[in-house]
Amino acid sequence: MSNDKKPYFPLFVDLNEKQIVVVGAGTIAKRRIRTLVSFTNHLTVIAPEVNRELLDMEKAGMLRIKRKNYEREDIYDADYVIAATNDHQINSDIYSACKCMGITVNVCSDKTKCDFYFPGIVQNGNVVIGVTASGSDHKEARKTVEKIRSLFPEEELK
Repeated sequence: MSNDKKPYFPLFVDLNEKQIVVVGAGTIAKRRIRTLVSFTNHLTVIAPEVNRELLDMEKAGMLRIKRKNYEREDIYDADYVIAATNDHQINSDIYSACKCMGITVNVCSDKTKCDFYFPGIVQNGNVVIGVTASGSDHKEARKTVEKIRSLFPEEELK
């Protein structure tokens, strides 16, 4: 068998009843949160400070915010964790804790510490298309997502 690195397999997962925790509320965290709220009703954000957009999402019942610094107990009940702080040590600690507890984790700042990648998403009703370049070429993946979006009339896209 060849040792060539294979591309990532597109695996679609039902997140409806999964507990998802996002640690952090910066630019990358917000991008992940905006994507995830369409797929789960059990999203918790852990951050000492959050902006108006996330507060509005909380008011709308789309997520829960714990305004605090991360502690390991915050992820005990999680099925998936996104480590998106601006502190590499905290992100690394989250990764280690998740690996010990068997929690699927994505460390936004380190692709070697990701059990999964976030795809570019095109959604048309219940049809969801995910695009990835297996973590290697984000610009090419983004161009492909835009090409796919152009195939749908704007009013059909979510």
